[in-house]
Amino acid sequence: MQGRQERVLEWYGEHQRDLPWRRRDASPWAVLVSEIMLQQTPVSRVLPAYQAWLERWPAPPDLAAAPAGEAVRQWGRLGYPRRALRLHATARILTERYGGEVPADHAALLELPGIGGYTAAAVASFAFGQRHAVLDTNVRRVFARLVGGRQFPAPSLSTAETRLAESLLPDEPAVAARWSVAVMELGALVCTAARPLCTQCPVAADCSWRLSGHPLAITRRPGQRYEGTDRQCRGALLAVLRSAQAPVPPEILDPAWPDPQQRARALDALVCDGLVEVHDNGTLSLPTT
Repeated sequence: MQGRQERVLEWYGEHQRDLPWRRRDASPWAVLVSEIMLQQTPVSRVLPAYQAWLERWPAPPDLAAAPAGEAVRQWGRLGYPRRALRLHATARILTERYGGEVPADHAALLELPGIGGYTAAAVASFAFGQRHAVLDTNVRRVFARLVGGRQFPAPSLSTAETRLAESLLPDEPAVAARWSVAVMELGALVCTAARPLCTQCPVAADCSWRLSGHPLAITRRPGQRYEGTDRQCRGALLAVLRSAQAPVPPEILDPAWPDPQQRARALDALVCDGLVEVHDNGTLSLPTT
């Protein structure tokens, strides 16, 4: 195993992308923001949003002092805007309980809004150099092929997967953290879902999937449809409210989406999620507190 670790780490040293949240001067807050933004969103879309976010709110107290609606407005069309509300709630907790700093403790990270096992492990590893198994989609795919001999991992993370990832971690925490990001990068650039570049893989000689002839998965989950969905409708309605500088009447949303029933359903969902505020006079806006 040590030989595989060394080859992956050497490959990473030569091929890693220059991403701002991986730089030595990236603060724990910057790492946390990047991990929230990168959930279900590609790097190319995250980069400009990440940079603009940190220019406006370089530390948790800066964001905590702003209304939640400004976080939603700044989030723009990044998708899954509830992440903006969770980041805002997290900033207020960090300001009130942790002196405006991101805690290094893994258990404390898990208690923050919208932070699950993956994100807590990623922040603890990448911001604080700790030893945790960081299992995103790319890492799971690399391990499924390298060790399990399967084209793709199971739809849901299993206990066995987590134990495997933990067993593959180098003993030294700082090296383990670098290993985690190196495997992630290998999955993003080489061991990709659709067109894996096996000839460029530093551990191709040990890959169980390659050695067994690249067997195809029996079934694969279809991609999520977006066009015409309630999610697209919600995004269109939010775009109108982001551009409004004051509360607006509900009918201003009518041109944003042609189906009145779907529009009403999407608006109700936005209100329930706390992304839209309904005022006493019936007007609508992004959250004001």
